[in-house]
Amino acid sequence: MNLKSLADATPHAASLIEGMRDFGYTLETAMADVIDNSITAGATAVHIVADTISDAPWIAIVDDGSGMTREELIEAMRPGSRNPLEQRSTHDLGRFGLGLKSASFSQCRMLTVASRRNGTTTAATWDLDEVSRSNLWQVQVEEDPVSLPAIEQLTERGTVVIWRKLDRLSTNVRHDAKKRSAEVNAALSGAEHHLRLCFHRYMEGTRPQLNLFLNGRRLVPLDPFASKHPATQAGEIDPIPYANQTIFAQCFTLPHHGRMTKAEWDQIGGPEGHLRSQGFYIYRERRLIIAGGWLGLARATELTKLSRVRVDIPNTMDADWKIDVRKASAQMPPVVRDRLRRIVERMQGTSKRTYQKRGRKLVDEANLPLWNRFQKDGSIIYRPNADHPAIEGFAQALPEEFRNGFRTCIRLLGAGLPVPALHADMLGGAEGVQADQTEFEEVAESVEQAVRMLLATGMAGNDVLQALCSTEPLSRHKDKIREMLAGMQEN
Repeated sequence: MNLKSLADATPHAASLIEGMRDFGYTLETAMADVIDNSITAGATAVHIVADTISDAPWIAIVDDGSGMTREELIEAMRPGSRNPLEQRSTHDLGRFGLGLKSASFSQCRMLTVASRRNGTTTAATWDLDEVSRSNLWQVQVEEDPVSLPAIEQLTERGTVVIWRKLDRLSTNVRHDAKKRSAEVNAALSGAEHHLRLCFHRYMEGTRPQLNLFLNGRRLVPLDPFASKHPATQAGEIDPIPYANQTIFAQCFTLPHHGRMTKAEWDQIGGPEGHLRSQGFYIYRERRLIIAGGWLGLARATELTKLSRVRVDIPNTMDADWKIDVRKASAQMPPVVRDRLRRIVERMQGTSKRTYQKRGRKLVDEANLPLWNRFQKDGSIIYRPNADHPAIEGFAQALPEEFRNGFRTCIRLLGAGLPVPALHADMLGGAEGVQADQTEFEEVAESVEQAVRMLLATGMAGNDVLQALCSTEPLSRHKDKIREMLAGMQEN
């Protein structure tokens, strides 16, 4: 008989609670995890308030949710207060019962939660310095919550989460108040983009489910699909059955950057740009988990950077998708991967066509492009169009002995196209590469020669105007070319 005995293996509080600080949270993912609790509690407004100038800076996240009783608050402060296998309501954004604690500990050494319900306010604090000293799993119940930072922000009911001893945000400048304040403010500013993106579906509409504020300023939701833009191409919602439930996928192709303002384009691209932000956007109960990347199903390229796929999963699939504690990573089940792979292959062509169509328009043979585009030995070659009326007309105006030299210079210009430099500049930021902007006076002489040459062929004035202004850079000077044409026809 194999006899067994039991031995106590209770974790050491000081060791384990310090380990909970290193689950990989950033400031923005930590804030998002706390806001998840506010949404689960039915909050309609969440205020992020920060004191960055005092000797003891703090950050508070205040909501107007249902609040907690004393017993519920103490339970909420317990690490691992929920079993991830328990069935949850559809609006519950939690999973492990660790988020509030691990997210907060990742940013500070003192976590206080104060909650108000039915006119009663209760507060409790985890002080990691005290836990390190006592090695006990004991929270401190606050006897005088009225003196806590931001407590006055609580309304008739709700909860405030207060972070003090912000050692992770001001490690290197703890003795320099000015630098410390600048560092914390910069971190808050960096977190803003993530929060606007993470909760944008809760914040959208004329009657949003959630209003999010940062130091009194209402944050505007950031829709990564530009779904309200008239040039955005949205596919049909594609249901994917899985484990007696349904996952929903929808493909979006963003507008070409030429059809958006620079501010719109930069905002949707985010800090890392459009090359990195293409791909899957995975939502768990409308809360963003994964923002961009093809998760091994496709390669990120310039031609596909307008492609984005929204995937909605319920909170009952956490285990299948391997949602982590931070709710910042996930893995697709194999069956879902196969289905999404087919969807991606189908929709990426739309993004490619959006760019290629625009490229072909610039070199369409029906127009008069300044550059010709053709294929040679499997490569794409760009060469100045020596037959363009502006170029050939100028050549004809030269004395005959200079014409061959002029045409040689044009060929040399084309052969010297800096392709490697263009590759480097366009990698991840093609929209930032622009043609040189010319004033009409700089090209007027060449345009005049082109107009004379085309009129001499018997071409009607309107056709001359249409042909010359079909491509850049002359399309920007259409009105002045029209005036020049009218004057020449009168004479």
